[in-house]
Amino acid sequence: MYEIFSAYLQSKAAFTPEEIEAIRAVSRIKKLRRGAGLLQEGEVWRYHCFVCSGLLRRYRIDEKGVEHIIQFSPENWWAGDRESLMSGQPAKFTIDAVEPTTVVLIINEDFNTLLKNIPTLNDVINLILQRSLNASQERIHAAISYTGEEKLQDFNNRFPQLANRVPQYMLASYLGLTPETLSRIRKQVAKK
Repeated sequence: MYEIFSAYLQSKAAFTPEEIEAIRAVSRIKKLRRGAGLLQEGEVWRYHCFVCSGLLRRYRIDEKGVEHIIQFSPENWWAGDRESLMSGQPAKFTIDAVEPTTVVLIINEDFNTLLKNIPTLNDVINLILQRSLNASQERIHAAISYTGEEKLQDFNNRFPQLANRVPQYMLASYLGLTPETLSRIRKQVAKK
C-alpha cells in the first residue's frame, strides 16, 4: 500500500528516491475493517494520515445522540483531527471506516522532521493545507446558505465518486438533513 502513497506524492512533485525512502521509513500502514475506529473523541490525535484505499468519516455525536458528519475522506485524501494534532488537546471528533480502509500513518514528530529535511514535501503539504482551508470555507458557506436540494447537488458535483458509496443516513448527516428529508429531496430531483 505504500506504493499508492508514493505514487500520490510523485504526482504532486518531483521527489528523489532517497526522499521517498525517508518518508517510507517513518510510515506505518494500518488496515481498518468497516466500522473500525481510527480515532475516538477524547483521545489525542498524533498522526498525519493518508487514505490509500477505502473511506473514512469524521463526525461528532451531540448531547441528544445525533450524529454530525464533518468530513468524508476517500482514497488520496488526508484525514485526522488537525486541532488535536496541533494543540495536543483531546479530539472533539471520532474517525472511523465507512468501508474497509487502508491508511498510511506518520507520527507528527517524524512528519515535522520530514518537512524540515525535504523542502518539496513542505511545499506540497502547504498547498494541501491551503486547499483544505478553502474547502472548509466552501463547506461552511454551503451549510449556512444552501437549500437542502442545493446541498445535495453541491455534494454530487464535488464528490461524484462518493454518491453510491455513502449510506443515505450518513449523507443526510453530512448535509445537515434528516434521512427522511434527504429521501424526499431525492424523489423531487428525480421527477425533474
